Amino acid sequence: MKFFKFKFTKLTLAFIYIGLALSAVAFGVNTYFVIADGIKTAANPVYPILQYTLMYFVCVLLFVILLSLLISSYYSIDGEKLKTSFGIIKTKYDIKKIETIVLDRATNKLSLYFDSNTFMVIVVKPEWYEDFTDALLKVNPKIEFSIKSKENDKKDEDKNK
Repeated sequence: MKFFKFKFTKLTLAFIYIGLALSAVAFGVNTYFVIADGIKTAANPVYPILQYTLMYFVCVLLFVILLSLLISSYYSIDGEKLKTSFGIIKTKYDIKKIETIVLDRATNKLSLYFDSNTFMVIVVKPEWYEDFTDALLKVNPKIEFSIKSKENDKKDEDKNK
């Protein structure tokens, strides 16, 4: 089984780390208010209990989701399946249904085109594109691989004029 880690942009990583920090701060602030105010000052103790419980739930849920994005975002190729994992969201694709792999040099993106007229853009480090396509082609050698380069696009535009 081959694993390829998902590549996040710097901005996305910054948002994930800020979200992790905010959820930790919110957990601490909520704990402070539970200790400082408690439920004895409320006329009806049900509302503060619900409020504090909901705040703990939201903080922990946000922290777990963002942490799972950092730890468990990858593509894996095993047997006849391409598995994608984006945190807690996981999907499987049949490699035999992949018709074409296109490496677009102009945008530096690797795309997979399936027989059902759908496609998927692979978001890994550009250095791993060759290893990723090799792993797919080992499973299904019938996949067509093409490179769309900047020079070819200019020649095609000149022909169309």
